[in-house]
Amino acid sequence: MDLSNLKPAKGAVKKNKRIGRGAGSGHGGTSTRGHKGAGSRSGNSRKIGFEGGQMPLQRRVPKFGFKNINRIEYTGINLDVIQKLAEQLSVSELNQQIFVEKGLAHKNDRIKILGRGELKAKVNVKAHAFSSTAKDAIEKLGGSAETL
Repeated sequence: MDLSNLKPAKGAVKKNKRIGRGAGSGHGGTSTRGHKGAGSRSGNSRKIGFEGGQMPLQRRVPKFGFKNINRIEYTGINLDVIQKLAEQLSVSELNQQIFVEKGLAHKNDRIKILGRGELKAKVNVKAHAFSSTAKDAIEKLGGSAETL
């Protein structure tokens, strides 16, 4: 094999559709643009969302609400998950690094401990926020809930 006998794989190269080259080509006359109308003219481009003059969907549907730019988004981790982690890893302290390693949060996430489930192990938890029920449950067993 050398450069003189290289060629693309079969079916990889397709011939261009040559429009406006006479009736015999099959693409003469209107050049595949149909008859009359804006679509047959040069320089035609429809607006995004244009529906032929009908009131477009984005204007028919009512708008409501807003996005609060000051909202702080938390990744929630429940007590039952903390219980499982404490059993698996047999550790007395859980922090953001452990949550990230176990795939429960991303490294830049803010973590909030929530109160679903039952906690039986004494653990010291470090997170960005705690629900009141979660904090009570952790401290009842002698652990600490430290806010980062």
